[in-house]
This record gives sequence, structure tokens and C-alpha cells, in this order.
Amino acid sequence: MGGFDLSFVNAEVIHKFVLNGFLFSLQLTAVATFGGVVLGTVLALMRLSGQRLLALPATVYVNTMRSVPLVMVILWFFLLVPSIIGRPVGAEASAVITFIAFEAAYFSEIMRAGIQSIPRGQVMAGMALGMSYGQNMRLVVLPQAFRNMLPVLLTQTIILFQDTSLVYAIGAYDLLKGLTTAGKIYGRPEEAYILAAGIYFVLCFSLSWLVKQLQARVAIVR
Repeated sequence: MGGFDLSFVNAEVIHKFVLNGFLFSLQLTAVATFGGVVLGTVLALMRLSGQRLLALPATVYVNTMRSVPLVMVILWFFLLVPSIIGRPVGAEASAVITFIAFEAAYFSEIMRAGIQSIPRGQVMAGMALGMSYGQNMRLVVLPQAFRNMLPVLLTQTIILFQDTSLVYAIGAYDLLKGLTTAGKIYGRPEEAYILAAGIYFVLCFSLSWLVKQLQARVAIVR
């Protein structure tokens, strides 16, 4: 086998194995972030509604998801959903459903903190102007909550991108799967894993640095 050797990584390998996996990882991150934020915002509003019939199920859902390892949730959805709907679900589709459902619990807590960070006086002012609860939330509270929580939302998105590597457990073709497949074919599995770790590190470290810069700018504007 020889020493450490990355010579198997060339344009053909990147195009044939790595690119598709990387694009799926990005797509999964984008879709799960959007779906997770939307569902998470709904869950946050349910918990803050003051109505037990809405707050209780939302609280149970969020606490349950946050108390279970993601890899277990991935396996549960992959194995249970086909038996519930009566037909097979592909690994990629199962991964999308899982990540939206799981990440919504974390985005919910972020959005709940963001909503609670808005001064109560602004909410009262909106009510004094004749705004309904929905209008107040849509026009006054949520825009400011999103702005306040943007660095935290982006940080959670970076964590989400890292977590996409867990879909390897159900055979979804992500960045890690593409690299390890190439490594096995060319007899360099160890190098493939190290290269994958390096790519994740460079991407996530760079994005984390950008988020810190954004957080500093947001703090200055405040």
C-alpha cells in the first residue's frame, strides 16, 4: 500500500464520485435549514401561544427530538416510514424528511429565544395600532427575531452541514459517501477518510469565521 498518498484524487474522481455527493450535502443542508426554520418557527409560536393545547405537543416534540441522537432518528425514519406509508422511501428522501423534522426542534429554540428578545413594548405598540396577533408577529416581531438570531441560525446551519455526514449510515450518497467510495475503489480508504475530514474542517472553519464577522457587524449596528 505504501505511505500516505492522495494521487488517486484527480478530475475524473472528483467529477464521478465527489461532486454529486458534495452537491447532495449542500442540497440537504439548504432544504433542511429552510424547512427546519419554517417548522421551528411554528413550533416556537405554539410554545409561546399561552394555549396548553398548542404549547404541550410542541414542547413534547422539541424536547423529544433534542434528547435523541440524530443518527438514531435517521435510522428510525429510514426503517419505519416505509412500513407506515406502505412503500419504500429512498435514502436521500428519508434523509431530507429526517433532517427537517430533527433540525426543527433546534431552530425552534433559537427562534423562541429570538422572539422573547423583542421588547414587550414593541408588541404592545403593535396592538395599540390595531394589529392582530398574526400581523404583529409577521410585521413586527419575527423580522427582528430573525435579525437578532441570524448568527445563531447560521451557526446551527454549519452544524447541520457537518451532521449530513451521518446519512452515510443509511447509504445516502453524500460527500463522505462519495469520497469513501472512491477510496475503496482505488485502494486508499484511509486517505479518503482523512481527505473528507479535511474538507469538512476547511469548509466549516471558514464559514464559522464568516459568521463571527457577521455577528460583530450585527453587534455594532445595535
